[in-house]
Amino acid sequence: MSHEIKIHEAQTSILRELLFLPTAGFAELQKPKGLTSDHFTFHIGRLVELGLVEKSSHGKYGLTTLGKEYANRLDTDERKVERQGKIAVLVVPMRTRPDGVREYMVQKRLKHPYYGFHGFMTGKLRWGETVLIGAARELEEETGLRGDLEVRGVCHKIDYTKDGMLLEDKHFYMVEATNLEGDFMAKFDGGENYWHTMEEVLTLRPIFVSMDEVAEAVLRKGQSFIEMACDYEPEEY
Repeated sequence: MSHEIKIHEAQTSILRELLFLPTAGFAELQKPKGLTSDHFTFHIGRLVELGLVEKSSHGKYGLTTLGKEYANRLDTDERKVERQGKIAVLVVPMRTRPDGVREYMVQKRLKHPYYGFHGFMTGKLRWGETVLIGAARELEEETGLRGDLEVRGVCHKIDYTKDGMLLEDKHFYMVEATNLEGDFMAKFDGGENYWHTMEEVLTLRPIFVSMDEVAEAVLRKGQSFIEMACDYEPEEY
């Protein structure tokens, strides 16, 4: 997969050149400074082996479909793949007790990072996976439940250390989960699940910030956007 490929700096330069050309012959490509023709030939050959570049019957080089996807993520000034935020789902399962009180399913993380923190269920979206399919997969894998799912907005969360070092940059699709059924799992590999009222949720420690804000956004039934910056002590991460 292109997102797993690690390539040499000279190969990144070649991909950048081809990003702006339909095709190019060997002599048309600009050689990185200090690189011999033999080394340049080696690096082009390596890109062909990786499936990022192809050579036509006319001796011209061009990007393959895989190469286009990879090169499209290059920072063309820095000549390196741009690091981007994680894309994930944040699932908020809800139920109403017989007395009419709303409860939320909260997880206690038993894995790093943020070991021991309480929060709503989250999980990375897989390559090519739709939001609702990813949310349904995470819900069933971690709780044993299925239900009605609705996307309620986006939460952008940036985490720092107390001294300002960037830890994580995450974009969550907030998904409401209701009418739940199945065999509830109180424990799973990496955490524990609990049902709480929001008043109870806010007394949990340690807890991810703004859980009440996320719950309110989901309950609004429209499309909400939340953006927050949070800081943590090194031992909390």
